[in-house]
Amino acid sequence: FGISGTNAHVIVEQFVEEEGVASEAAIDLPVVPWVLSGKSAEALRGQAARLLRYLGQTSDERAVDVGFSLATSRSVLEHRAVVTGHDEGELLAGLTALVHGDAGRGVVVGSVRTGKTAFLFTGQGAQRVGMGR
Repeated sequence: FGISGTNAHVIVEQFVEEEGVASEAAIDLPVVPWVLSGKSAEALRGQAARLLRYLGQTSDERAVDVGFSLATSRSVLEHRAVVTGHDEGELLAGLTALVHGDAGRGVVVGSVRTGKTAFLFTGQGAQRVGMGR
């Protein structure tokens, strides 16, 4: 016990960083998705054209990084498409097909359907008579 009644002891030593940590370049995914959306089919093709133009101007972007940014930093609108590929060549070919309105390999296009609203009740005691009407 310590003087004040403390029942703990700490041993502090210097942190030694491990060597041989995998670099970011070691990421190898079998398929990379690029997700796009627009308010209309024409706007969706416009988004694909802008992305294709941007990627033509820079060579620093990796396919995985582009896919992450598209999936996490863009709004999800009514008309949607995903371009998938194993490498940058396949992704760019799919993006080009999307720009021209073709259904290329690895390109899936769709739009939001309006439907009925559904409710999920947990069964945790929050029920009341007539609540599902």
